[in-house]
Formats: sequence, structure tokens, C-alpha cells
Amino acid sequence: MLFSLTNLSEAMGSIRANPLRATLTALIIGIGITALVGILTAIEAIQASVSQGMEDLGSNSFDISVYSSQGKTRHGMGDRYYPKISIREAQRYKEKMQGKAKVAVYVRVSYNTEVKYGSLKTNPNIRIFGGDENGFIAKGLEIVSGRAFTDREMELGLPVTVIGQEIKLALFGKENPVGKVVQAQGQRFQVIGLLKKTGSVMGGGGADRAFVVPVKKGESLAAGQEITYEITSIVDNPSQVSRAMDEARGIMRTVRHDLPGREDSFEIRKSETLAESLKDVTGTLRIAGFVIGLITLMGASIGLMNIMLVSVTERTHEIGVRKALGATPYQIRIQFLTEAVAICILGGSLGIILGISAGNAVSVLIGSGVFIVPWLWIGVGLGMCIAVGIFSGLYPAIKASRLDPVEALRFE
Repeated sequence: MLFSLTNLSEAMGSIRANPLRATLTALIIGIGITALVGILTAIEAIQASVSQGMEDLGSNSFDISVYSSQGKTRHGMGDRYYPKISIREAQRYKEKMQGKAKVAVYVRVSYNTEVKYGSLKTNPNIRIFGGDENGFIAKGLEIVSGRAFTDREMELGLPVTVIGQEIKLALFGKENPVGKVVQAQGQRFQVIGLLKKTGSVMGGGGADRAFVVPVKKGESLAAGQEITYEITSIVDNPSQVSRAMDEARGIMRTVRHDLPGREDSFEIRKSETLAESLKDVTGTLRIAGFVIGLITLMGASIGLMNIMLVSVTERTHEIGVRKALGATPYQIRIQFLTEAVAICILGGSLGIILGISAGNAVSVLIGSGVFIVPWLWIGVGLGMCIAVGIFSGLYPAIKASRLDPVEALRFE
């Protein structure tokens, strides 16, 4: 039996007799397992963060945006231009959906703005959005300090803003930013609110880099740009989402003057659909991470095989003594295989601990705030340790078992 107590005892005795070699060998495997488990843990943390973010948006909402035909076809037709959604169309839709759903209208103004406060300034990666009174609810954003826009600020497009945590830290540190006046795109804005820290996926910044202004002010900031308005609709009862989407499609076709029999000039997507798309992306990343980790582990297995071959050479005399005392080739093979597997398990256990730590460190750096213990990948890692131990130790074990005892006893 491979893992009998006698074989394990002999294997641990050999490991203790050569601590430096055993440690280096275990580290080789540990590095491979760290790469495998670390990458997969980080991906699991990203997936958990994505799922949590989509839950915050809720399953009772759907988004409307202009149809982008780039890289897509409809009914066998190629690319086609569809006009952007205008503020007039968005407002008409909002009026017609009143009583059926809570509607938020927003516009993306800029992705690379620099915000200043006195002599301090942020990196030029701040995102300016124009939003209405329902925008924060629709996007699952919480104002932790200050307030949202008033009806007057919305109607007149006053220069007020609600900012994200990254802007606050860069310009105000621990000081409360509410009431302060900042500059963006050459204009002055009064900070009236601060968003709760949300973190980001893949370093995107999320709401932490958001600079939100009233939608009418956003329109003036985007003067001269080709912009499109986006719409989020929220219904009270999740079971009514499909019905509300059907009504929204009819209203939007009327607002957009889509001709009967022609395809929609816009897209309607549920939040769940977005979550499924993101799951597909992380699923691809998981496969890529597994392949990268597997390649690293294969390199480690080759290093282990080389060290085990050196071990066989160094212990040739010992093998000869064992054979002279009656040890069979099978027992010699099992001894070396058990030793290789034991070293792999020791190194793999260390690699799993380091991999989980590294993966969750990446999770913290990207701001997901989710701690993951990937039990599935821990099991896979330990299983691969045993497989690598058998694969790497098999040839050295066979070589050791075939040594001639007389020649082995002469070896110095």
C-alpha cells in the first residue's frame, strides 16, 4: 500500500535526514501550487464581488441604451447606424413610464477628468456622470455624507456634485468634503454629497472615481460631444419585470419613432443579463488561470523529478544495503514514491496557504472587500500535489528499484 504507516515513517525519516534538499524540493512544488491557487482565488474573489454588486442593483431593474451594431448582426444584416438617445427622448420615456416604474436618466460625460481643490488635484481618471434624482437608487449607490440633488438643482442644472471616495481621499484626506468647492473642466462645483466606498473590479475604479452632477449640468459639460443618454427602470415587484420591459419596449419604440416591422433602435437588458455576461468573462479568466497555474506546476514537477534523480544517485549505497537485507524492487519503488508524494503534500500545503493569501490580497487591492476560501481549488491543489508526486517520483523510483545490489554496495 502506497501510504502505509511504515512507508510514511521511512519517507519522513529521509526528509528529516536531508532537510535542505527536502525544503528546496517542497518550495518548488509550493511555488507551483501558490500560482495555481492564488490565481484561481483572485478570480473567485472577483466573481464574488461582481455577484455582490449585481445583487445591490437588484433583480427588479432593467437598462435601456442605444443599440450598438458594431460586431453584431440582426436578422442577417450587418452594421447599421442608430441615432443616440437624446435627453428629450429619455424625458418623454420617463414621463410615459410614470406610475409603472421608477426611471433614472443619466449620461456619461467624461472618463479622464482631473478634479482640483486648491493646490491639490486628482489623477486624470475621474469619471463625470450626469444623473437625475433616481440615479443613485438605480445604480445601487449610497450617499454616506451630505445629500442628493434637489428638484431645483435638477431643473436649473446648478453646479453641484456628489463625489466618490477616491476623489475625497485625494483632495480632502480625512476631512469632510461636503460644502467645499472644487474645480472640474474649468468650472467650479460645490460638493453636496459623498458616496459610500464600493471598490472596483479589475481596477476600474467604480463609483469611487465618480463625479456626479445634475443631468442638465452634465448635458452642458458635454456640449460639442456626441453623447447618448442611458435609462434604468426599477419596478416594485421583481415578478413584474418582464411585463414592464414589454411596456417599456413599446413606449421606447414610440418615442424613438421606430417603424412597424423594423428592429428596435435600442437595447433593453435586465441586470441579471449583465451579471451573466460578467460570469462568462470570469469563467474564461478561470480557465486561463488554471492553465497558467498548471504550466507552472508542470515546471515544478520537472524540477522535483530532477532532484529525486539526484537523491537516487546520492543514496545508491543505501539502496544496495536495503536490497541486501531483503527489500524487493516493489518496496524500493514504493519508498521513493511515498517520499515524493510526502514532499509534494508538504510543499502543496504551504502553497495553498500562500495562494489563498495572495489571491485575497489581490481582492483587497482591487477593492472587492471579499475574502474567499476556495475549497474546491484547495481539493484540486492537493489532488494535483499527489499526482505530481507520483508523476515526478515514478521514474526515479523505477531507476532505484532496478539498481543491482552488488554494484550499489560498491558505490561511494
